[in-house]
Amino acid sequence: MPSDAKPPSFWQRYQTPILLTVVGGAIDTIGFITLFGFFTAHVTGNLVMAGSGLVKGEQGLWIKLAALPLFILTVMVTKVFIDHSKNKQLTLSRLFLAEAVFLMAFMIAGLYYQPFVDAGNITVALTGGLGLIALAIRNTASKTVIKHMSPTVLMTGNTTQLGIHLTDYLINRTKDNGKKLTHSSALVFSFLVGALLGAFLYIQLNFWAVGLFVLPVLYLSVMARDKAFLQSIA
Repeated sequence: MPSDAKPPSFWQRYQTPILLTVVGGAIDTIGFITLFGFFTAHVTGNLVMAGSGLVKGEQGLWIKLAALPLFILTVMVTKVFIDHSKNKQLTLSRLFLAEAVFLMAFMIAGLYYQPFVDAGNITVALTGGLGLIALAIRNTASKTVIKHMSPTVLMTGNTTQLGIHLTDYLINRTKDNGKKLTHSSALVFSFLVGALLGAFLYIQLNFWAVGLFVLPVLYLSVMARDKAFLQSIA
C-alpha cells in the first residue's frame, strides 16, 4: 500500500463479518420464535431442546433430532461443491448466493405455512430445515473458504474471545490489543443487534422480515466476485 494511502476504515475492515453476524442473529431468533424453539444456526441447541422436550413430553422431538443429520448432510454437500469448484475466485460469491436462495425459501415457506400451531407438524420441519440449510452453508464457508474470519453465527467462542481480549487490553493497552478487542466486540454486539432487530421486525412484518436480511447476503455475494474485496477480507 502506498505510504500516502489512507488506512481502511472500520466499515471497510469489518463490513463482511458484521453483516453476516447480524443476519445470523436475526434468522436464528426468527426461527426460534416462530418454530417452537427450533434453532436454524445453533444446531446443537436443537439437541438441548430435544432433551428438554423429552422430559416435558413436548411435541416436535423428531424435528429437533433431525436437525443434526440435515446439518451434517448440508455441510458435506457444500464441502464437495467447494472442493470441485473450478473458479475458486467465485466460490465464496456462489456460497453467499446459495445462502440467500435458501433464506428466501425459508421466508416463502414461513409465509405459506403460517400460522404454526403444532410443534410436531411437517410444515415446521420443512420451514426450519430451509433456514438451517442456509446457515449450514454459511458455517461450512466459515470453516473453509473464509476460515481466517471469526465465526459469524456461533457466538460462544466469540464471547470467550471478547473476555480474553478485554482482559489483555486492560492489562496492556497496546494498539494491537485494542484492535483485537474492537474485532471481538463488533461481532458479539452485531449478533445482539441482529437478534433484537430480527425479533422487532418479525413483530412488525411477520415472515416478510426475513427478506430484509436476505439483502445483505446478496450484497456480499455480488461484492465477493471482486478480487480486491476478497483480498480485503483475507
